[in-house]
Amino acid sequence: MGEQTQFEPGQHAPNDGEYMEVGEDSFHMGINNPQHVHLHKGEKFPETTNHNRKWKKVKRQR
Repeated sequence: MGEQTQFEPGQHAPNDGEYMEVGEDSFHMGINNPQHVHLHKGEKFPETTNHNRKWKKVKRQR
């Protein structure tokens, strides 16, 4: 099984890191001013600004 990549508000963060709001059309059109949060493993995700949005971990380039 694969690791979950999108998270609902209230779920616990699986790992430390920065997470960003994504929406149903965000991959094609983008979201204006998406929320960014830094969470530690086990912390709960906050509410999103829109009920159709979810949280996704931001991938940092090395």
